[in-house]
Amino acid sequence: MVDISEIEYECDGQRLVGQLAVPDGSGQRPGVLVAHEGPGIDANAKARARRLTEEQGYVTFALDYIGDGKRLEGMPAVMERLGPLMGDPLKTRALGQAGLDVLTGCDRTDTSKLAAIGHCFGGTMALELARGGSPLAAVVGFHSGLATVRPDDASAITGKVLVCIGAEDPLIPAQQRVDFETEMRAGGVDWRMNLYGGAAHSFTNPDAGALGVPGIEYHELTNERSWEAMLDLFREVGF
Repeated sequence: MVDISEIEYECDGQRLVGQLAVPDGSGQRPGVLVAHEGPGIDANAKARARRLTEEQGYVTFALDYIGDGKRLEGMPAVMERLGPLMGDPLKTRALGQAGLDVLTGCDRTDTSKLAAIGHCFGGTMALELARGGSPLAAVVGFHSGLATVRPDDASAITGKVLVCIGAEDPLIPAQQRVDFETEMRAGGVDWRMNLYGGAAHSFTNPDAGALGVPGIEYHELTNERSWEAMLDLFREVGF
């Protein structure tokens, strides 16, 4: 059994609504923060969080960084929201930290075993949390933006980093991957990047193709492979 609850919280006065999933039992369990794709929290992000709770017994919190638990319609609206965040890692980290505070505030969460995973800009958020020094044992980005305006902050990363990127992703060009490698190396980070042939952006989302945007589409095999890569990392850090 899994206890699912909708949690209202806030960041800088903005109302946010996420999903907390707690496994059956009474002992403390690792906690995993789950950050959604750019348009907003959706059934896919919630389902992936719940799957981690059901199958692995983790406490999960699917955060909301758009507001009111809603989704934005259309790429112009998405970019209007994300554009300022892309240039403001501190704001991005604050939104992520607000979600992490909900996760660690659950008495079933083992705060010595924390991870953050994210999808699209949610992956960027997970990475920025780590760059900000959050005590994360593992960070996983799925088709995540890798760029930051504060690359020197990588030296504050204490956990292990995995990014899973589609080789055909038009939103994450090869140079961005190279720059990320340089950043991670300079920061002394324990990191890895899995590059998946044939996969584009949003390869974890079965509904990605509904947007009708070239280069944004689901890729079932890569979704499965990257999920297993995440679980391998979790096992490595003792989850």
